[in-house]
Amino acid sequence: MQIDTASGLIHGASYVASPNCDARPDGAPIDILVIHSISLPPGRFGGRGIEQLFCNTLNPDEHPYYREIQNLKVSTHVLIRRNGQLVQFVPLHKRAWHAGLSYCEGRSRINDFSIGIELEGADDLPFEEAQYQSLTKLTHVLRQAYPAITPERIYGHCDIAPGRKTDPGPTFDWKRYLDSCA
Repeated sequence: MQIDTASGLIHGASYVASPNCDARPDGAPIDILVIHSISLPPGRFGGRGIEQLFCNTLNPDEHPYYREIQNLKVSTHVLIRRNGQLVQFVPLHKRAWHAGLSYCEGRSRINDFSIGIELEGADDLPFEEAQYQSLTKLTHVLRQAYPAITPERIYGHCDIAPGRKTDPGPTFDWKRYLDSCA
């Protein structure tokens, strides 16, 4: 796995372009990694709901929950499926819309200086071995390309939006993951 710095794409990931991104502010460092989790419909894995959400093609008639979120304009840089497969939605040098209203290291507008990684999962279910392996490999590659991202600058969505977000949830093994990133 490696990053094409010109395109911002990760070799080995499938690429599905999300319209929900834009340019980062000039001079904005990429120095934070944010770990999220998502499943659509909630608690179900393997469908196209996540991809549809990030590409603004979610069909509100497919599931009642989709009616609640059909107008969201969100994205992430990379999704890690349950089997470890990487799906990239936004080139790394662009701003994905993953953090929402959040605060980190004395700064707001987290999307300006972060990379967002979604794990296909739910707060109350353990993540898969393949996901930890892919996340570790991806983190190493990202840290090579963006050396300001250190293990101390990796956060959960719950850390940057406490009270509003809970992901990746209590089943995510932070110690295991951060130890593998050192």
